[in-house]
Amino acid sequence: MNVLSIFRDACFFYSRNLAAIIRLCLPWILLESGTRLIVDQLLGKGAMPAQELLVGLVFYPFYVGALILYLDARSRGFDPTVREVLARALRLWPALAVLAGLSTLLIMLGASLFVLPGIWIMVRMAFAEYLLVLRGMTPLAALKESFVLTRGRFLLVLGCTLIVLLPVWLLEAGLAASLWHGDTPPGALAVLVDSGLGLLQLLATVVLFRCYMLCSGPAAAADER
Repeated sequence: MNVLSIFRDACFFYSRNLAAIIRLCLPWILLESGTRLIVDQLLGKGAMPAQELLVGLVFYPFYVGALILYLDARSRGFDPTVREVLARALRLWPALAVLAGLSTLLIMLGASLFVLPGIWIMVRMAFAEYLLVLRGMTPLAALKESFVLTRGRFLLVLGCTLIVLLPVWLLEAGLAASLWHGDTPPGALAVLVDSGLGLLQLLATVVLFRCYMLCSGPAAAADER
């Protein structure tokens, strides 16, 4: 079990199921980006504390929950419809929103001390969403169990996270520098770019799902014993 093999398997799944992932998640990512733009224009960027975080808490738990449900179904050989997955994700939204809020606050608290504590907390909580969606845990129980599952696997989970997010962050910075040179981008272009980057970032959810399955499976439990 290593980062490159997990990444390779996740990329294969992502490419084979990209059309379904787009139908499942992209409309909500577009809606999230558009809402964020409208809020910024109405209130002014940064006018309300954590306004971008609040917008994210409305949409992110819904489409990420739907993606995790889809990943689980496909890993077990099922091919659910978009309507079926979204209906199940809607029931999970309140708990996932609470979990996302708690996770964000903990990461921000760690980052406010130094950068490294924030990264450590982010990695240790990486499996919480999967535990909540797939095992039906409460937000607090999922966070605690994620800390248990990631024990001794910090570098593996960190590598699985950064192998996707670091290139996306660099791409985002490069687009900002080359397309609008630090100026405020046109609204439609901003929504399209933000949504495209959001779709790319979903690969991290696929990679971490594969990592979670390996870390929580029978072989991993046997290794721990």
